[in-house]
Amino acid sequence: MTVQVPTIEFFEGISEELADVSLRRDRATGVKSVLMTFRQLKAVERFNSFTNRFSNSLRLVDSEGEITVTPSDVKFIFGGPEGDDLKRVECKFEIDRDDHWERFIRFMNRYAEANGMAYGENK
Repeated sequence: MTVQVPTIEFFEGISEELADVSLRRDRATGVKSVLMTFRQLKAVERFNSFTNRFSNSLRLVDSEGEITVTPSDVKFIFGGPEGDDLKRVECKFEIDRDDHWERFIRFMNRYAEANGMAYGENK
């Protein structure tokens, strides 16, 4: 039996490295939102985006299977002396069903364990 290492992909077959994740819940509606932050994207390096198929969504893959989410917002933040250095990419999406939220949390726990991430509260 092979173990599936949890991956996050914008483009099929190109695993991205998550730098941070923020989880929030709207008190009025109960809708939960996720903000994933990436410091770089392998998909845009060396023209990977031209040689791999864009999945039109964010793919989260682990031993349970695949979660496909459509981001509500993706921001590319640039900086540096010329303003053309990619500083980070922020990807936001919402989860309105409790069973989908529970599945997402199981994925995040596996991803965190595989990548040495830990849960922490904002101060």
